[in-house]
Amino acid sequence: MMRIGAIGYGSVYGGYSVGAAAGAGESKAVVNPGESDVKSAGRKSSPAECETCQNRKYQDGSDEMVSFKTAQHMSPAEAGSRVRAHEQEHVSNAYAKAAQKGGKVLQASVSIHTAICPECGRTYVSGGTTTSQIKYGGEDNPYQKQRKALDAGLLAGMNADYSV
Repeated sequence: MMRIGAIGYGSVYGGYSVGAAAGAGESKAVVNPGESDVKSAGRKSSPAECETCQNRKYQDGSDEMVSFKTAQHMSPAEAGSRVRAHEQEHVSNAYAKAAQKGGKVLQASVSIHTAICPECGRTYVSGGTTTSQIKYGGEDNPYQKQRKALDAGLLAGMNADYSV
């Protein structure tokens, strides 16, 4: 299973951001241009002022050679498409690995995860997970042949019909 996830402040793997909060009547600087400047009830800032979203980074935790091996920032608007593209790299690698070793991909699926920013309340893509199953032919493997012979001995007669 391969996984990419958001790291840093406000992600499901990190903590809340720490820093000086703006005082009463003060407004924070816009750190996310083009985002809404409306502050939701119970939130510390608006999406335009959210330092957590500004500092969120994504990094791949698998042992494959794919993108995001080093932590990278991306805006919440582009995170969905970039995480999907990254997870597709894992799917492509599964098909390539199966083709190289004479296997067959039985299943490959991608899950995109979302979370809610604790500072501004925006829903964002927090990461993704790719799961794949590959079947390799093993008829020339003596261990596989022995396992099939044992299974045949155990299963013989289990579905006998005794009615006359």
